[in-house]
Amino acid sequence: MDKTIKPAKSSTYPPVVTVLGHVDHGKTTLLDAIRKSNIADREHGGITQKIGASSIEFDHEGQKKTITFIDTPGHEAFSQMRSRGVQAADIGLLVVSAVDGVKPQTKESIATLKDSKIPFIVVFTKVDLAEKNIEKAKGEVTKEGVSLEEYGGDTPAIEVSAKTGENIKELLGLILLVFEMQNHQVIQKDGGFKGVVIESRQDPKRGALATVVIKSGKLTVRDEVVSEDIRGKIKSLTDSNGKNLQSATIGIAVEVLGFEKAPKVGTVILAKGEEKKNEEEQLPAQVSAPQSLNPFDAADRPILSIVLCADSLGSLEAITLAIPSEINIALTKTGNITPADVLLAKSLGGIVIGFNVRIFPDIINLARTEKVLVKNYNLIYELIDELKDVLEGKTLALQEEVLGTAKIVASFPFEKTKVMGVQVTDGRVAKGDKIRLVRNDEAVGETVITSVRHGKDQVSKAEKGSEAGVIVSPFLDFTIGDMIISLG
Repeated sequence: MDKTIKPAKSSTYPPVVTVLGHVDHGKTTLLDAIRKSNIADREHGGITQKIGASSIEFDHEGQKKTITFIDTPGHEAFSQMRSRGVQAADIGLLVVSAVDGVKPQTKESIATLKDSKIPFIVVFTKVDLAEKNIEKAKGEVTKEGVSLEEYGGDTPAIEVSAKTGENIKELLGLILLVFEMQNHQVIQKDGGFKGVVIESRQDPKRGALATVVIKSGKLTVRDEVVSEDIRGKIKSLTDSNGKNLQSATIGIAVEVLGFEKAPKVGTVILAKGEEKKNEEEQLPAQVSAPQSLNPFDAADRPILSIVLCADSLGSLEAITLAIPSEINIALTKTGNITPADVLLAKSLGGIVIGFNVRIFPDIINLARTEKVLVKNYNLIYELIDELKDVLEGKTLALQEEVLGTAKIVASFPFEKTKVMGVQVTDGRVAKGDKIRLVRNDEAVGETVITSVRHGKDQVSKAEKGSEAGVIVSPFLDFTIGDMIISLG
């Protein structure tokens, strides 16, 4: 195992920074440039769907420094997630596009930052684009009550380009400066462990997993931890790069395995034996584990009942807050759709809604037999918009249909892309199909087949038992052993 992740100097700890702003203003792309990764490319529609946290290390004035970033989603339905992210953070970054200026979620983010009372930096993105209007963007931010330093205020601002790398290092330095000015940098060495859960889920293979930001003390494998309603013994700690750790210290975000069940999002976790001294530190807007809601009386029968299955508790929170109140949410749970979910929906005369989950062919077949609509979504606003259409008397889009599945067994270079060498395991895959790329039962992304080849010949489709070369657009980074699911 790797050694403990800890600050370069024992007297300091990394600032925890939350990133807020309007959808598509470049938040994840900015972090992509900082982390030297490609997270933005893997997000459905370019929109971050759940909170992610990662710690980066860099050289600053001859010393190694660490900053932990919480990437909060920008879509309006994730307002509660943004609020939770801020309360787990020391500093905020308000990302504003120099092209588009202030938008609705920008205003909401400003209000959230002000309510949290943490210091924040205004980051103007996309300054490399010819259509930028930085002065207009600054003026709009000022009108929203943000007093920028260059206009005599106390809020620093910086112009960056994630594409060219302009001012990225300067931004990191500015974060450290603002943090030091807040006198947060001294570690309370004698304090016990305290962490905040910013995301959690029930993994069908590994069990309860939670992303925890450590706010004080140290967390070590085999430590026993408690909260108001959950206990655990730490089995493993994993950093944002997927490395197993023996322990992690204040300011670091880690994925924790070992809770008896998925903890509520926003839960404060303490070391066993530590008394909770400040009950008010428990974060609001928590989401419970899977639950059944009370059924409606006959006189109050809802327009629609749904069974909601999502990839994480954070996603469940955002979706349940955004769903119109006229809709009865009969069950919420994390994990893939099961036969029990289909049968519950049938008993209610309702439907099954999935968000970033996998629908197996046997579930599709059962849903057809029981005449229950099952639909999976990757974008929250599409889910909400279609449910609103139902309330307006419109017809919900047809059930997602699995046309075929194939296993990727080879990879071949072709011009400026790569060809998937696939073996069709069920049904067929055809040119023009929308496909979902699945790795270890987790959806990686969706794209469209633009070409199917058998040897050197172009064909329209490949049937069960045959092999073919498949080209997709937009390109998804695949590996040998991945599965593709062709969707109707």
